[in-house]
Amino acid sequence: MSFTVVLVLILVAALAAANGSNDVPKGVATLAGAGVTKYRTAIIWGTVTTLMGCFCSLALADKMTKLFSKGIVTAEPTEAFAVAVLAGAVSWVALATLLRLPVSTTHALIGALLGAGLLLASDSIAWTAIPQKLIIPLLTSVGVAYGISLLLALIFSRTRRRVPERNAAATVQPSSPATGAAGESGAVLAPERVTAEQTDVPNPSGGNRVLTAAHWLTSGATGFARGLNDTPKIVAIGAFALVPAGMTTWQIMLLVAGAMALGSITGGMRIAQRLGEGVIKMNHKEGFLANLTTATLVGLGAGYGLPMSTTHTSTGAIAGSAGPNLSRLSGKTLRHFLIAWLVTPPVAAAVAAAVFPVVR
Repeated sequence: MSFTVVLVLILVAALAAANGSNDVPKGVATLAGAGVTKYRTAIIWGTVTTLMGCFCSLALADKMTKLFSKGIVTAEPTEAFAVAVLAGAVSWVALATLLRLPVSTTHALIGALLGAGLLLASDSIAWTAIPQKLIIPLLTSVGVAYGISLLLALIFSRTRRRVPERNAAATVQPSSPATGAAGESGAVLAPERVTAEQTDVPNPSGGNRVLTAAHWLTSGATGFARGLNDTPKIVAIGAFALVPAGMTTWQIMLLVAGAMALGSITGGMRIAQRLGEGVIKMNHKEGFLANLTTATLVGLGAGYGLPMSTTHTSTGAIAGSAGPNLSRLSGKTLRHFLIAWLVTPPVAAAVAAAVFPVVR
């Protein structure tokens, strides 16, 4: 095994670990942010469900593998090309994790592919496919996730508000014209209005158990969809050099899954706390709605070969779960996220372009 192949092996593991630290917490941060469980427990749950998605990715997300293998740069890849792409992506994702910035591994890989691809064979880049297959899904994921989560929040809030109002009205005792509800002051007591926030107080014998179970389920579904979405991208890049060296895609997937899990357990706390509390102080219901939106969109994207960013989708869904009350959102945190998202592709592209001539 040549030095370059060993370097690719190390970089694949490093990128998967950085991806685990930065991306796994995005699906389960709402559990801790809403007070359902501790961050460490949430991260373990996210790691387990992500591993399940990793193991299913080669069978269920083959379109994603093809897209990142030949759909962006069509030239025959070399070992040096693989090194440059992996170095470009891992350098930014790892740095962003240290800075507590949730960024897109998808964005980083696309930028790195373009940066190294321009030097490998500039005429081999499929520019016409990039808007439809990459730019549109990535740019619209925030808006779509926000809109769906907002709509669900409004529907859920109205439904929960009607129930306590009817119950409160039903418990008001008949009043006499002189005394009112039950007193002797001569005033009729109006039914107490129960707010949406009050209906979210845990009720051990009621619907809160169902909401808790649904929150855990949607968080796990988000982790599964994330593993399904991200694993094929890293495997595809590593396969450029590792498959010719004798490894199978299944072996590369096991490497990616193991490194991703290790990165999540050891470094996922920083991003989990930033997403769980930094964007909005969410309650149980809002966390459930955000995960329901994220899991659905990212899962569909993986199945149809649309590389949606879990970062953008989950952030948009968390923001939308607040409903129309935008004052609850942290503008400072969202600005930091937006800047990080905008610089991700060019930074990864620049690093990949700088590394390629050195290792070629």
